[in-house]
Amino acid sequence: MATLKLRVSGMTCGHCQMKVESALKRTAGVYSAIVELETGEAEIDFNDDTTTTDQLVAAVEQAGYGAKLAG
Repeated sequence: MATLKLRVSGMTCGHCQMKVESALKRTAGVYSAIVELETGEAEIDFNDDTTTTDQLVAAVEQAGYGAKLAG
């Protein structure tokens, strides 16, 4: 299991937050995803044997938001 933090751009409301969180949770290999609207960060616990960082970024982008590695 691995943990990743993403910086998510474009979120302006609770609906945006839920949309990003749902997109991440639907990604194969994701155990949990917590998205904070205030900080613009998403913390994802996932199976790194199944899922790549690029796939997680792509899931956020397909939901209509920007994403990059935090830090």
